[in-house]
Amino acid sequence: MSDLPSDADDRRASLTRDIMAQTGIDEAMIGRLVRAFYQEIRADAVLGPIFNARITNWDDHIEKLCAFWSSVALMSGRYHGQPMQAHVALPVQRSHFDRWLDLFERTAIETCGPSAAAHFVVRARRIADSLELGIASAHGRIIAPRHA
Repeated sequence: MSDLPSDADDRRASLTRDIMAQTGIDEAMIGRLVRAFYQEIRADAVLGPIFNARITNWDDHIEKLCAFWSSVALMSGRYHGQPMQAHVALPVQRSHFDRWLDLFERTAIETCGPSAAAHFVVRARRIADSLELGIASAHGRIIAPRHA
């Protein structure tokens, strides 16, 4: 067994470096975006009650979300959870995803440079579509994705 990284690890690291060079995204930016966004979520009249009723340790949750966004935005592979399972039982519908995206897009634009914000927003739209479709499917309410 070798201590050398595998070809897959090398490819992932190369992808991450390329994304960072093209967008300016790094772990510190992800942390700023995630913290600012979830501060907005917690205070939001529509989404705050849903999140605040379920999350008891925000510090741990923010760390998990930073790992998630690192994996999504930088291809870092830091996140190993199952987001659909975590969200499928939530009492959410299309209007909740609209609000989530509005807040996310605004926060990304305010927190990040233009190319970084665009990179995050494209991925946030895909995530919202995926979760919205998965939740609707689980509840027998199939809908068409908006951003695919």
